Amino acid sequence: MALKATIFKAELSVADIDRGYYADHSLTIARHPSETDERMMVRLLAFALLADERLEFGKGLSSEDEPDLVQRDLTGALERWIDVGLPDERDVRKACGRAREVDVFAYGGRAVSLWWETVRGKLDSQQRLTVREVTPEATQALAAMASRNMRLQVTIQEGHLSITDHETAFGTELRVLKDRG
Repeated sequence: MALKATIFKAELSVADIDRGYYADHSLTIARHPSETDERMMVRLLAFALLADERLEFGKGLSSEDEPDLVQRDLTGALERWIDVGLPDERDVRKACGRAREVDVFAYGGRAVSLWWETVRGKLDSQQRLTVREVTPEATQALAAMASRNMRLQVTIQEGHLSITDHETAFGTELRVLKDRG
């Protein structure tokens, strides 16, 4: 018998001063049985950083060749493809051919450096790609905030993120490994 996804609900309030984006989002997140709280919360962080009314969670782990988050324009064309973790460089290049913008939120401590050393030469030429690293301290703090019903506030100003769940708060910055263009 196949295991079912665990459903999480998140009330996410985003104040992105850098982009001038201010909105509240009621989100339903399906956590695949093999997914950790840490990975799920990095997906939620990616949503907060790139929040848009058309951004939605993809099929992710339950479906190969699918992004963790996706944003489509009004015609259904792929605007943004978002992956978290350390994706295969062939998959990233394929995504760059399909979407106008591709974002990777890499996490995993030292594994990120090793992964980036391996794939950098093949991904540096991808003009639609941005790769950011989420620190181990940030992913651990996010995982500690995971609960079936969450209320999170994320404020982004000058690249600094402040995240609170009304009980705990932390701040972090993501390191940009590669920027679009």
